[in-house]
Amino acid sequence: MLKGKTALVTGSTSGIGLGIAKALAQQGANIVLNGFGEYESAKTEVMALGVEVDYHGADMSKPDQIEDMMKSAASKFGRVDVLVNNAGIQHVAQVEDFPPEKWDAIIAINLSSAFHTSRHAIPAMREANWGRIINIASAHGLVASAHKSAYVAAKHGVVGLTKSTALELARTGVTCNAICPGWVLTPLVQKQIDARAEKEGISIERAQIDLLGEKQPSLQFTTVEQLAGLAVFLCTPAADQVRGVAWAVDGGWTAQ
Repeated sequence: MLKGKTALVTGSTSGIGLGIAKALAQQGANIVLNGFGEYESAKTEVMALGVEVDYHGADMSKPDQIEDMMKSAASKFGRVDVLVNNAGIQHVAQVEDFPPEKWDAIIAINLSSAFHTSRHAIPAMREANWGRIINIASAHGLVASAHKSAYVAAKHGVVGLTKSTALELARTGVTCNAICPGWVLTPLVQKQIDARAEKEGISIERAQIDLLGEKQPSLQFTTVEQLAGLAVFLCTPAADQVRGVAWAVDGGWTAQ
């Protein structure tokens, strides 16, 4: 479906980003990976799917490095056809205790980077009259939790940016949508579960259910494969009129 097209996925050396990159590669897209993690193994995994793969280590808090990444991708592949803004970081603290430098970093990486990549990708997408911008937001782009002010603010901002971008592109073949995951069993979340089990003297399984029960009514984690499958769908002709949507994949979290 995406043979001959190029997808750039930020924060894609592991986790959700890598899962989406692999799913797009399975549809024939050439891939540009990005992230701070060990990228050689990620690159090998994606190359095994029979597509061309490039890597750019841009720091997503730096607009000049983002510009260089976008220019490099366009130089190698012609243009970016599918842009997935997935890079993100987290810090937890009360507002009055939140370090300003952490706030600035979260806003830069989780929100501003999506603006910078989009502004560089859109002109070529408009010219081709086809493109997909997929912003990975969060259930926290739709509702809030305490102690996560910067993350919640950034993800709400991503949803707003998605809607405005979609409206600007409404009469073109370029769409912009957001995916809003709930709890995904990442290594970071597993650490929270392990810490909870140890602190409360309960089993890992009980700690997992308790964590999910606070937010996610299905009591099941959203999987990387589910998120990747939705990203692929948003690239299909069936999604041509899906525009400006913040699509929750959260086990009922935001339905409450």
